[in-house]
Amino acid sequence: MVKTGLDQIRTALPASLKEGRIGLLGHPASVDRRLLPTRRILQTLCAGRLTALFSPQHGFFGEQQDNMVESPHGEDPEWHIPIFSLYSDVRKPTPEMLREIDTLVVDLQDVGTRVYTFIYTLANCMMAAREAGVRIVVLDRPNPIGGVEVEGNLLHEGYTSFVGMFPIPMRHGMTIAELARMFNDAFGIGCDLNVVPMKGWKRGMYFRDTGLPWVLPSPNLPTPETALVYPGQVLLEGTNLSEGRGTTRPFELFGAPYLDSRVMAKRLETYDLPGVVFREHHFLPTFQKWEGVLCHGFQIHVTNRKRFRPYRTTLAVLQSVLSASPEEFAWREPPYEYEREKPPIDILVGDRAVREHLEGMTDPVRMEREWEDDLVAFLKLRRKYLLYPN
Repeated sequence: MVKTGLDQIRTALPASLKEGRIGLLGHPASVDRRLLPTRRILQTLCAGRLTALFSPQHGFFGEQQDNMVESPHGEDPEWHIPIFSLYSDVRKPTPEMLREIDTLVVDLQDVGTRVYTFIYTLANCMMAAREAGVRIVVLDRPNPIGGVEVEGNLLHEGYTSFVGMFPIPMRHGMTIAELARMFNDAFGIGCDLNVVPMKGWKRGMYFRDTGLPWVLPSPNLPTPETALVYPGQVLLEGTNLSEGRGTTRPFELFGAPYLDSRVMAKRLETYDLPGVVFREHHFLPTFQKWEGVLCHGFQIHVTNRKRFRPYRTTLAVLQSVLSASPEEFAWREPPYEYEREKPPIDILVGDRAVREHLEGMTDPVRMEREWEDDLVAFLKLRRKYLLYPN
């Protein structure tokens, strides 16, 4: 049985939480295995010393359905303590916010993908905490897509943004506490950091192996299967393809009104992609891209999660669309996640060379060979910060 960092502090409260005012950075998935919210547990364990809440993108209660929609600051309806939104006019806690606390507890369910903004909200909190003399305590949770496989190019210098601050690959294979350790040491944040590891989690586990309840960490990641395709399908945010937002299967569904599914199916077959089947599917998005317009495309069915390569798969999808519908397909124009100049696709992949390779019809497997050395170096670096066995 896997016990999260939250489960662990219920058994033995660490010294770092036994005194002083406590803040919590959390979201809807901040719950224990019985689905009790972390904020309630902390208020009990810390004898009413929880004095402030902080929220990442989508809001503390996950109320903002779409992406890139800011959340206002608010107040907890039960204890009337402030909720500071860190996806609003600020993305880093201000000194005034941190005056409310002595220790900031971070209990976020990450999804194992470089562009997921929660890990950068964590990084910003660590930077602000260092400046304010506040301690950070990270309660660890599973990487839902496993801690073994690593995939994709590293973020290149010059392409940093709120969807990529540090040179890590798209699928990094680390837990949020392991990332915090790397951010703090290798990338020089240097805050007063404590982590509470899980018990029973092994690197080869996917979320369905943990016995823990899945609570959607953000509105468009409803299942662990969504998280598994996300490291690739998130790239569609940088295009005029629907990534399935506005449906009940975001990121697993994709398409556009201009796609010919039969032509696409034939092109995708040429890539011999492991562990995946594309089933033809047609859908009407209820919001976002192509709202109310019939889209032709596919649902991604992962048949072997250990062989499946989400990043390579979506590179093949994009290349297939580029070749099948060159006149209708388009890269999205900025702004995107507070970046107003560079193309969103370049920000997402962290390097314009990937887009250029796609346009030049370079095979994705050949692209992967170009970043093999970088991945080897990353694997060597991350070894120092890992907390769990294979």
